[in-house]
Amino acid sequence: MTARRTRRTLRTTGLVAFAAAAALSLTACQGTDQDAAGSSQKKDSAAASHSTGEDKAASGGSSSGGSSSASGKTPKGEHNGTPVADSTESKAASPVRTQTLVDGSTAEIYRSGDQNYRAEIINGGERYGTLRTHDADDGANFNGMYLVLTMGGKVHSWTGGEQQGPGTFDLEGGWKAEVTKLGRNRYRAEILGHDGAVNGTLEANESATGTSANGVYIVLTPGGVITSHS
Repeated sequence: MTARRTRRTLRTTGLVAFAAAAALSLTACQGTDQDAAGSSQKKDSAAASHSTGEDKAASGGSSSGGSSSASGKTPKGEHNGTPVADSTESKAASPVRTQTLVDGSTAEIYRSGDQNYRAEIINGGERYGTLRTHDADDGANFNGMYLVLTMGGKVHSWTGGEQQGPGTFDLEGGWKAEVTKLGRNRYRAEILGHDGAVNGTLEANESATGTSANGVYIVLTPGGVITSHS
């Protein structure tokens, strides 16, 4: 089934890191979230709804690898490895490209408009979830494998690197994140540049959200886990 999108915000502030000079564009996105319970299941099913707020890293797949780490129960609304029915969209169109993910599964990427793409996550011939961009990147947590689908139609996947909020954490590329708990299954991460100014904001509300920033990929889960990869 297609994971439910969560509204996320990405506020760019006028910082040089986000100006064209620094070539940094931080675009927030929403994504479906899956934090794993300690199983080594493959990908995930289901629409993102609520999560218990505890996240788990599992095996992953694609342009980059990582280690598995985690703790806690599987949050509600996480992808738990149950296949879902093929969408009408995927039956009616052919992917513009496919990518192998870090855990060996596949992302079939479809174009639906200018900077609008859809990625169907396939494992063993079954569809386990969907990411979509709509004028913004999309991010997800599939059972401990983190994904970002960019507005350019590319998927980046990795495992590991989890840091549990609330708190302030170092990210890839010299970024920092100040992670704040806003409520049950709801966290916000302010992304700070080298000078400490806020360059953008991610908000995970019952499902994961993600973004890319000049080659650095970031996912924030509703359990307050933030991870980045480049």
